[in-house]
Amino acid sequence: MDMHGKLGHDRRRFLALTAAASSVPLLSACGAGFGGGDGKSDGSAADDVTGSFDWRRHQGTTVKALLNKHPYTDALIAELGTFTEKTGIKVEYDVFPEDNYFDKLTVDLSSGRASYDIFMLGAYMVWQYGPPGWLEDLGPWMRNESATGAEWDQNDFLPSLLEGTRWSLKAGAPLGRGGQYALPWGWEANVVAYNTEVFDKLGLRPAESFDELRELAGTIKRKAPGAGFDGMYGVAVRGSRSWATIHPGFMTMFSRYGLKDFTVDGESLKPAMNSPEAIGFTRDWAEMVKKGGPPSWTSYTWYQCSSDLGAKKAGMLFDADTAAYFQAVKGASPAAGNIAFHPGPKGPDGSLATNMWIWSLGMNAKSGKKSAAWLFLQWATGKEHLRKGAIEYNHIDPVRRSVSDDAAYRNKMKELPGFIETFEAVQDQTRIQFTPQEQFFDATTSWASALQEIYGGKSAGPVLNGLADDLAPKVG
Repeated sequence: MDMHGKLGHDRRRFLALTAAASSVPLLSACGAGFGGGDGKSDGSAADDVTGSFDWRRHQGTTVKALLNKHPYTDALIAELGTFTEKTGIKVEYDVFPEDNYFDKLTVDLSSGRASYDIFMLGAYMVWQYGPPGWLEDLGPWMRNESATGAEWDQNDFLPSLLEGTRWSLKAGAPLGRGGQYALPWGWEANVVAYNTEVFDKLGLRPAESFDELRELAGTIKRKAPGAGFDGMYGVAVRGSRSWATIHPGFMTMFSRYGLKDFTVDGESLKPAMNSPEAIGFTRDWAEMVKKGGPPSWTSYTWYQCSSDLGAKKAGMLFDADTAAYFQAVKGASPAAGNIAFHPGPKGPDGSLATNMWIWSLGMNAKSGKKSAAWLFLQWATGKEHLRKGAIEYNHIDPVRRSVSDDAAYRNKMKELPGFIETFEAVQDQTRIQFTPQEQFFDATTSWASALQEIYGGKSAGPVLNGLADDLAPKVG
């Protein structure tokens, strides 16, 4: 479930933590101690693991995990006994609701303690937690055959997901190079889900272009109430003053237009969300929301968007596929059984570039039980657990090809019209579309604030130029 939309990254707290991180000697300056992905371990604790691979190498050990409340977590906790039986390692865990999960994790990591050996994080958090040295580089562990079993099969992961959690810790540097600071565990593609009842009754079809989507959203808002769908509006998209407003539907459509958040000039970043083309797109997006979006859009998180689709208040949802999935399964909502999936509008050149969220698992660089923690990470991201999670639980959107191709998984998901077809249509073009940089959360929260101002009636050009002027010295 796309729960991260409720994150409340307070700007002052974020800046304070970032400032604190910058005072950590050496680590924040150069990322010392990380492998760098060049085949060398650079003194990693992984080098201490020798001999044959052995799941029971650390039997009798207890590791501690910090987990976010989520359906994926439910599947993990339900199967922890399997891990303990396999390894002799016990797992103690704390689960926090997403409203305060990342604040808890950030404070804990910044303290330098090893309260938790392993934890959930999103791929964007690597940009915040990696530079100050809070995350273990998992690359040396992955390369050590004594530490990693052959059945883990790194090549089975979708390449874009491993790339999305690998970074050199340098602002603007592309993902997929440098240290592996987390492992993909589940992902979410941002696509369109729609109510088939209202589409059938009004004779509509999913939009293939952004112009069609804007028109379609307005049509549903005008005509659906008179067709028996009281209070229904066109399209649910996020609108709260949060970084999470930018990353799902907005960033996906923004990218399908070939637009960029920043451009890289040498070693400097330059804001690009105020290019003439980006200004025009943002103006059109805000106009779409005014004509076909929810009445209280500026307070909308993933939760309101998802709930409105399930309650038949929204004709469409442009957000994470999981946000619709959990409304679409049998018995989950009034609209269940009448929700279908579609890749969403293409860009002018046919692009289906899609932004994604990657639920990941990471290891505390301060952990004193790294070898045992690595065994846990292998098991949690391994084929056996992820297959069971996808088929018997609700750990959908597989990070492994072997799971997405599994007949039992496909039989389960084909009950949702268009889900598998949409997954396959966008999969190869789905990746993190943002430019990696430490100020990500501050910059995107300010971007969401600018979007609200444009929605409120201010001219898009001056607002986005002001945003770019504000961000330039922070990220440059």
